[in-house]
Amino acid sequence: NKQRNSIVSNTTQPKQESSMTVGIVTVGLLVLVALSNNHGCNAFYLPGVNPQSFAEGDVVKLKVNKMTSSKTLLPVDYYRLPFCQPAGGPKMDNENLGEFLAGDRIESSPYLLKMKTEMYCEQVCIANLGKGEQRGMKPNRVVQAIRKEYHNNWIVDNLSAASKVEDDSTITTRYWQGFPVGFIAEDTRMAYVHNHVNIEIMFHPVENIVDDKKFRVVRFTVEPFSIKHDFDAIDGVESENEEGDGSPKLQKWATIKKPIASCDPSVPLKKRTHTTYEMVTEIGREPQPASGRVLFTYDVTWVQNDELHWASRWDIYLSMDNAIPAKVHWLSIANSLVIVCVLSAMIVAILLRNL
Repeated sequence: NKQRNSIVSNTTQPKQESSMTVGIVTVGLLVLVALSNNHGCNAFYLPGVNPQSFAEGDVVKLKVNKMTSSKTLLPVDYYRLPFCQPAGGPKMDNENLGEFLAGDRIESSPYLLKMKTEMYCEQVCIANLGKGEQRGMKPNRVVQAIRKEYHNNWIVDNLSAASKVEDDSTITTRYWQGFPVGFIAEDTRMAYVHNHVNIEIMFHPVENIVDDKKFRVVRFTVEPFSIKHDFDAIDGVESENEEGDGSPKLQKWATIKKPIASCDPSVPLKKRTHTTYEMVTEIGREPQPASGRVLFTYDVTWVQNDELHWASRWDIYLSMDNAIPAKVHWLSIANSLVIVCVLSAMIVAILLRNL
């Protein structure tokens, strides 16, 4: 009996040690996974696709992603708000597995861009954003999104949009979080929507191509404005400056009364200038409230940049210093700790039952 007991004790001890070793290794792996998730909160996925080249006049897709907010940290689908939609409705437009695994909801948009083709105050659609703000009444979804500081995240050639913000004294460009849906006026505390955007795209000529010259997108910037267009709605008709090359048609949805200089149809396209901060804020102009029928418009500017190459276009995004708010880091850390504690407790409980 003594020999049998000694044999049993000698055989069970290695099993217990192996079980404890497996448990320690498992907990260690869980900690590493949690820490890797924490560091992933301030990183960008790099698309695993080949460079895409465009000839002059080629259509360049502008896609929309889910809206994000550093205040609520809850993403919202772009078309949950009554924004302009493409003909036939929006369609999912993920190009690689990384976009899908990152939780992105990339969809098509009604914004039409053509390589090296300048556009001035092109009309997207007339959208009804809902009832106006009234005390004691629940605000519409656009107003709620603006007050919760949601941002639009647009994509051109797998490049996320940077945001350019201008005031009376400074111009600030940010390469994270896209651009805001709107803003809250400091004096009236009313919500105003950004219904006009200046889209600036930098491009670089493709080297070693002689016969058919092509270009690549190296930077994508959006400058939002709020302009209260006074307009008369008309049925959607093709714009007069449409080239008729078989590409998607530009539409005209309204006749603007007293337009700003960039929207004035009496000025020839060659003499027009793009929308500026001075045009929007001149005397007699007002921002667009986030309610009622709103005309959405956009400008497109193409800038050649010979120094910025396609291979280094992501460098400025990856070198953002303290761009992500501290609240996001702390929430990610707390989430990781909770996961580690719960899974560790489950492993300990399993080990104790098997001892």
